[in-house]
Parts: sequence; structure tokens; C-alpha cells
Amino acid sequence: IVQPNQGKALQLFGRYAGTVRTQGLWWANPFYTKRAISLRVRNFETAKLKVNDHNSNPIEIGAVVVWQVTDTAEALFEVDNYEDYVKVQSESALRGLANQYPYDSHVAETMSLSTNTQQVAEKLQVEIQERLTKAGVKVIESRISHLAYAPEIAGVMLRRQQASAVISARQMIVDGAVEPM
Repeated sequence: IVQPNQGKALQLFGRYAGTVRTQGLWWANPFYTKRAISLRVRNFETAKLKVNDHNSNPIEIGAVVVWQVTDTAEALFEVDNYEDYVKVQSESALRGLANQYPYDSHVAETMSLSTNTQQVAEKLQVEIQERLTKAGVKVIESRISHLAYAPEIAGVMLRRQQASAVISARQMIVDGAVEPM
């Protein structure tokens, strides 16, 4: 019996014989070993990881990954446990992404984790997909769910942001007073 959104991988004496994805009652050779695998869409939330951003500031980052098995044979036979593989590779890609970008950008054209969330999410999805393709898994979506400075530097960084805002406001006032009308 094959349930909706389920596949049954068939093996005959240890050799992969195929996958049945169509739901219903099927007759199969009694010598086949049948392994069920879910084809449903699943999500996974990484733990809050403490990593260093591009500027070597310690940050906490977490992500949500929505994924689905597309190739049952690869999911079952290419990796030991495809669910654990998704978790480990997602966290690894998230760590790598956090190291590529600064938390905050102090230059207008520089991409950062906090201001360019859509571009960062797209980049994260591409990186995770590259890692999970060999396991027969498709990444549907990935998003950063948690982003903060590590507690030990959060106060200092808040004061830096406030000082930067004051300087920016003063610069606008000076520019407005100096500009000719």
C-alpha cells in the first residue's frame, strides 16, 4: 500500500529495483524489500548558532529551511540518514553564509545580513541546495529566523548604532544649512 505523498523504494536482494510513487494498493514481488519514504514538504529550524560575521563580530543566527525529498533512491542510498544530512548541511551552509557578510553595513553599497534579508535568503537557499542535491532533496525556501549580536557585545554595538545615527542626523542638518537655495 502506497499512501498519498509517499514513495516506496523497492530492492531485490540488495539491488535497487525502482520506486513506486502512485498511491494505492499494488502487488509487488514478495522478495522485494519495501522501504517507505515521505515525499511531503517538511521544515527544519536550525539552532541559534554563534558565529563570527565578516567583520569578526560574534553574532547569533538561525534559519528555517523548507525542503522535500524528490529522489527517493538518492535519499535512501547516497547518505546514511537524509534527515540528519539536511540538518547538518543546513547549519554548515548557514555558518558559511554568516562569515561572508557583515551584520551591519556602514557603507551604502555593501550587502549585510540585517539590511539585505531577501538577497541573503536567496544566497542561503542556493548554498543549501548545492549541498543537498546529492541526497535527492529539494530546498523550497530558506529564511533567516534569528539574527542578533552575541550578548557579550550587544550593548557596545547598540551604542555604536546610536552614535552613528546621531552623526548622520548632524550631517543632514549641516548639509541642509550649507546648501544654496
